[in-house]
Amino acid sequence: MIKSSCIYNCHVIHKRFKPKKHFFKYKVFSLLIDLSEIHLLEKELTLFSYNKFNILSFYNIDHGPRDGSSLVKWVKENMIKNNISTEGISIKLLCYPRIWGYVFNPLSVFFVYDKNSNLITILYEVKNTFGEQHTYIFKLQKTDQLIEHTCKKKFHVSPFIEMDCTYFFKITKPEEKILVYIDQYDNEDKLLVALQEGVKVNLNNKNLIKNYFFHPLMSFKIILAIHFEAFRLWIKGVKYIKKKIKIKNNITIES
Repeated sequence: MIKSSCIYNCHVIHKRFKPKKHFFKYKVFSLLIDLSEIHLLEKELTLFSYNKFNILSFYNIDHGPRDGSSLVKWVKENMIKNNISTEGISIKLLCYPRIWGYVFNPLSVFFVYDKNSNLITILYEVKNTFGEQHTYIFKLQKTDQLIEHTCKKKFHVSPFIEMDCTYFFKITKPEEKILVYIDQYDNEDKLLVALQEGVKVNLNNKNLIKNYFFHPLMSFKIILAIHFEAFRLWIKGVKYIKKKIKIKNNITIES
């Protein structure tokens, strides 16, 4: 029986404030995958497979070191670098699944819990459309329902936003609802708000099939929407920022 993994029915909102106002909103569904249950998910879910093709699937190569190796090992290695104990930890990953073999995750979030089920570390894994990735790692100092932290932007994401920015993250623990909220500031001015908000449903065959039929081409919709919204920004006259360096998979420890 699947105990810790679930589905979140979500909507995603982006609101830009300058130099031109811009807004979009769309519906998605995310999986919260307890990495200790991944083989159980494959066993119990007809449409879902692990590291092999299915209508819906999850591949190690899409996350972490992106070489197909163990995500649990990768998380533990980075926790050790951050002087965080890995004894008895459990790891849950909020992400989009592959659909018909394709996925693009602009943001995936690893939630790491200690042996007493206290949330102790969060890893924000950010990808861009150039095939690159950067992971921001935060050690939690307290475990309020709304968790907040800040860091400088270190990774080129949108070609319409400069690098000299600051992120303000707000995130809730993944329970009956989830909220991932990011304010992006350019100097003293708010430039962009991005959020994903969702409601939990059980991860079972019925709900997974239902979500698939509501979003049969979600992965393709996401990447097409990104390029469509970029085109809209270009039409509005927002300056195109050329990416200066190429990276593959960087990590910064923010606490």
